[in-house]
Order: sequence, then C-alpha cells, then structure tokens
Amino acid sequence: MNPTVDTARRALGPVGVSLPVSFTSTPSADAQRDAGRRLENAGYRALWTNEVIGKDAFTHLSVLLAATERMTVGTCVANIWSRPPQTAHGAAAYLAQAYPDRFVLGLGVGYPQQADSVGRPFGSPLTTMRDYVAGMDAETWPPAPDSEYPRILAANGPKMLALAGEIADGALPAGLPPEHTAQARQALGPDKLLVVGLSVVIDNDLDRARDAARQVVSTWSARPSFRSAIAEFGYDTAENTDPDDRVVDALVAHGTPDSIVDKIREHLAAGADHVTLLQPMGTEFASGIDGYIELAPASTSLD
Repeated sequence: MNPTVDTARRALGPVGVSLPVSFTSTPSADAQRDAGRRLENAGYRALWTNEVIGKDAFTHLSVLLAATERMTVGTCVANIWSRPPQTAHGAAAYLAQAYPDRFVLGLGVGYPQQADSVGRPFGSPLTTMRDYVAGMDAETWPPAPDSEYPRILAANGPKMLALAGEIADGALPAGLPPEHTAQARQALGPDKLLVVGLSVVIDNDLDRARDAARQVVSTWSARPSFRSAIAEFGYDTAENTDPDDRVVDALVAHGTPDSIVDKIREHLAAGADHVTLLQPMGTEFASGIDGYIELAPASTSLD
C-alpha cells in the first residue's frame, strides 16, 4: 500500500464538496472563510476548489486551511498553465508542510485556449502532462520543503487514466457514470487514489431538479469527447438536443438528499475512494453553500 494514498483516503473520507463557481461575482475572503467553517461544522471532511487562468488555487486554499481546523482541501483541479511545475510543487509542498495530511493536489491539462492565453503550445495532452509532472520533481535552489502530498490527475479517458496510474498517486475523473468509475478503478488498481467528481443539483422539487440536471448534461454534450465517453457505456446524446431521463439520471445526482446519496453510493460501490460534489457552473456562492448544508445530514452519514 502506498502510504501517501492510505493517509489521503483516511483524511478525505467518502464524500466532500467543491465550492460553487459563480460567474457574476467573486466571494470575499470573509465569505470563503465563513463557508469553510460552516461546511466543517456540518460534518464535511473535505473541501475542493477549481482553478482557471487568473485565479490562484493555492492562495485560495491557504485561506481555507487557516480558517478551518480539520478539513482536508484539494484542487479539482489546478491548471498546469497557471504556473511552472517547480512552482506548483513548491507551493503544494509548503501547504503540506504547514498543514500535514490536509492537502491533495489535483492537476489538469486543461484546454488549448488556456495554453494560448499564456503564450505556450498545448501539444499532446499526455506528453504535456508527463513532462509537467517530471518537472515538478526537478531539483531547484532553494529546494522545496521536504513534505509529502498526494498528486492526482484529472483523467476521463483511458490514456490519461493509464498515465495517472503510472506517474501519480491516482486520478480524478468527473461527470461520468458509475460504470466509468468501475473502469477507472480497474485501470488504476487497488493502490491508487480514485476521487470522482459527481455533478449534483440539490432541489426537493424533482421536476425542477431534473430540468436543471438536463441542462448540465446538455452543456457537456457540446463536447465530442464527452459524447464519445458516455457512448462507451450505452448512454447516447447529441449536440443541441435534450438528453433523455436515462442519461440525466445516470450522470447527475439530483433531487432530494436521499436520492443524491444513493448516487454517491453507486460510485463508492464501483470503486471510488472519495466523491466530491460539483454544483452546476454559475451557481450563486451563498445559495450553493446553503444547499450543501441542507445535504450534509444525509451525505455525511456515509462517513
């Protein structure tokens, strides 16, 4: 057993939440601190945040770590175009040293547009990610802190999953059905960390929740890679069409707390170590946090 993976499994527990991403405002540091404390007091053991060019995930997480007492935090995911690999390792190692066993680094190769925005070639995603992870371990002066932290790679496709099993401590697929989670576990083997991102719509009105979940899937369906990925498991959708209930129900946990927890259980039973909940992009921050608090009694009962 990889001790880094074993420690992360114990620290993360079975379920965590990703902070809502709003397109209309940036929540203040005080609002972020308050959210972290509320979520910790509600029983969540893990909190995740995303990153785009211009938003520094390490700074964000340092605020949340200082504001909470026990929560493990992670990036889902840190964008490799935001900083050189040696800087990423130095920042991650520093947080791991300051807050032992409370930090998980998720890395993602992102999109060609993100590479273009910083004037760098995107190249082959597999080669780019392999070179980046290798660069994290290059010797620097002064050296980074000598502290351990788990590295996992955003990986939906089989080639990136294989690379995650080879060069990282695990993988973080997102937006796919439990059948994919089972396939990812088989690809990674038992000694790697498997964190699954599960889209969630928290709303006791089932019709309204399914409509919102349908919109999530419809947005994803604009990407050919997504349509190809779910087709492998018998879920068909097409660009610019409304996905049917079967696809929506398979991909997005929605509705009451009990129905959402049932979907979390499906991914855990399929081999996930940890499921992090992802609310739809554009969810207003305060209402998103309130939704997680409403869900907490049911979801934290899995712990």
